[in-house]
Amino acid sequence: MTGPMLAGWTPRLGLDERGRAQVRALADRLAPLPLAAVVSSPLDRCLETAEAVAAGHAGPVGEIEVDDRFGEVHYGDWTGRPLKELAEEPLWRVVQAHPSAARFPGEDGESLAGAQHRAVTAVREWNARIAAEHGPDAAYLVCSHGDIIKAVVADALGLHLDQFQRIQAEPASLTVVRYTELRPFVVRLNDTGGDVAGLLPAPGADRAGGDDDAAVGGGA
Repeated sequence: MTGPMLAGWTPRLGLDERGRAQVRALADRLAPLPLAAVVSSPLDRCLETAEAVAAGHAGPVGEIEVDDRFGEVHYGDWTGRPLKELAEEPLWRVVQAHPSAARFPGEDGESLAGAQHRAVTAVREWNARIAAEHGPDAAYLVCSHGDIIKAVVADALGLHLDQFQRIQAEPASLTVVRYTELRPFVVRLNDTGGDVAGLLPAPGADRAGGDDDAAVGGGA
């Protein structure tokens, strides 16, 4: 939830100049990192992010893959309303303090638990696909949204969804989760600066937890 309005699935809502600058900086940072794929939410602001990363990448990443499961939470009747106004709604307190019980109003309103389930399922399926096609050390980029990223991170940390509001995901930040047979490892969280040299695979290195699926998530 960024800006004065809750954007949600509002169509044709792209990045402003500040957002484009943040995305260019992210693309520059990710340029040296080998990416097996770039996957995006179908929403315009995420597609712009994915396109910028793919365009600035040194190696071939192929076409951007769109996966609706990485789309923003369906906020239903809350979509497009001012956050200041929504903060007065009784449901707002539930979203902040007990999000696992929150379902947004309206025909297309979604529960936060449902949004987490679809996103984590998508990550696990992409992990298996990327590992099968590119090997266990391959990394890929997912361009998604704040609440979705926070929900995936909560799952990776073994946190109950009710704790996910303690996690921060800034626009154009980088969050990195490495998945192994033992457990996920949160490598970076809400990273908005610095290089990615530490994420480059080290040939022959014995990583803690064993080599397995690698995933990189970027916020838009």
